[in-house]
Amino acid sequence: MADKIQLSKKDRLSVAWRHQFLQGSWNYERMQNGGWCYSIIPAIKKLYSNKEDQISALKRHMEFYNTHPYVSAPVMGVTLALEEERANGAQVDDAAIQGVKVGMMGPLAGVGDPVFWYTVRPILGALGASMAMSGNIIGPLLFFVAWNVIRMAFLWYTQEFGYKVGTEITKDLSGGLLGKITSGASILGMFIIGALVQRWVSISFAPTVSTVQLSEGAYIDWSAISSTASSDGVGAAIQSALSQQASGLSLTDTTVTTLQQNLDSLIPGLAAVGLTLLCCWLLKKKVSPIVIIIALFVVGVAGHLIGLL
Repeated sequence: MADKIQLSKKDRLSVAWRHQFLQGSWNYERMQNGGWCYSIIPAIKKLYSNKEDQISALKRHMEFYNTHPYVSAPVMGVTLALEEERANGAQVDDAAIQGVKVGMMGPLAGVGDPVFWYTVRPILGALGASMAMSGNIIGPLLFFVAWNVIRMAFLWYTQEFGYKVGTEITKDLSGGLLGKITSGASILGMFIIGALVQRWVSISFAPTVSTVQLSEGAYIDWSAISSTASSDGVGAAIQSALSQQASGLSLTDTTVTTLQQNLDSLIPGLAAVGLTLLCCWLLKKKVSPIVIIIALFVVGVAGHLIGLL
């Protein structure tokens, strides 16, 4: 009996590395089939020594394939397991291999977007941008390094998971596992984005609501400060003014309350949250992001000209 052919870790690493370029030959007819076929070549060469078998294997992997490029890794793992079984004499035909690929790529595609595009990437981007805005060069480096480490680690370990579990992984697709992952990722993403609204969205309404005249002794007497500057010097005058302000005295003899101050006393950041929810609602209604950006620009300029913002 011939020795069993088995893919080594080196073979699987080679496949995982090539799998990063799944989108490299994307086309409108069969979408990711070229990238998929390119990825699996090292395994095909190892499993099939006969050139005709290699050609046949590559042809069956040139069929239609399309899913999220990162969650494609477990599909590749299961496919490697099937190809290995076939190379060792198991009754695994072309239809079975293609059926597993098609059956897995659909459910997994719905997981990739909320987990990666709507959760991991925005969180890392926000952290990196926050650090970059404060002048820290670590910000963009953090985003670049962390994103690629997470991406590559996910590709490798999920491919290994699919390879080791084999066809058993398809049983999880009919359960609630993927739904729980998608739901959890969406909740986490909304929580993080909500926490960042106050930092990234700034609105200030300029209209004055009230002007109150303060009684004597509730504000700094600048005539007395001028006398202090004349007798004791400018330094002593500044120290006196700062000390009085720290004790709670107003800089002016009137207190002006703006609309923004009233809103902040009610719920800080209310306007920012309202604008964010409005933009989300417009996006849900299929309004173009470019239209929303231009509208915000026009409203901002107009609001400043009329004294509203």
